[in-house]
Amino acid sequence: MAGSSEKAPDSGRGVVLLDNWPGYDLDLFTYPQHYYGDLECVFIPHGIIVDRIERLAKDIMKDIGCHDILVLCVLKGGYKFCADLVEHLKNISRNSDRFVSMKVDFIRLKSYKNDRSMGELQIIGDEDLSTLTGKNVLIVEDVVGTGRTMKALLSSIEKYKPNMVKIASLLVKRTARSDSFRPDYAGFEIPDVFVVGYALDYNEYFRDLNHICVINEHGKEKYRI
Repeated sequence: MAGSSEKAPDSGRGVVLLDNWPGYDLDLFTYPQHYYGDLECVFIPHGIIVDRIERLAKDIMKDIGCHDILVLCVLKGGYKFCADLVEHLKNISRNSDRFVSMKVDFIRLKSYKNDRSMGELQIIGDEDLSTLTGKNVLIVEDVVGTGRTMKALLSSIEKYKPNMVKIASLLVKRTARSDSFRPDYAGFEIPDVFVVGYALDYNEYFRDLNHICVINEHGKEKYRI
């Protein structure tokens, strides 16, 4: 990315955006007018996100395409990433020698209020994780930050003895609070900035933004609860 990315050493790290990555000027892109004044920059343009997800799908099918897969989408922020990833996985499967059966299930988690982690995981609703027993599970998440949320979810899932669990996260944040947890597949490794768009939200706003952008202080205050 314009001199501020490195070649990723493995799928678990992804495309690395350095701490000094300034993003792109908002005037170079189109985005919803109702968010004018609320954003600092376009951090990752939509087209680059889509291309990276296509490559992730190829990596996933190469590793686990010999198994039928149950995709567990973490709502709400993961729904767009999951939909695009599954579409690519299906396309690869249709054009391969062996058709891979894929089912999609959903789980909703909540761990943020405003731009702060609440420090504990909330599983919202009555999801029956027993359906994961004996399955090859691919968890699809929007962001891995400290890793605590994903570790808590894995702990809940492992009680039901799935055959295999892999994790794909669109973003991994470099943060001092991290416990070094890494997903099996990562789209982008980014600095510890609060990003929105591509279904990532700030108090339910910005999900309709196609690009991944950095929210500014005005935007945080405007939509604070």
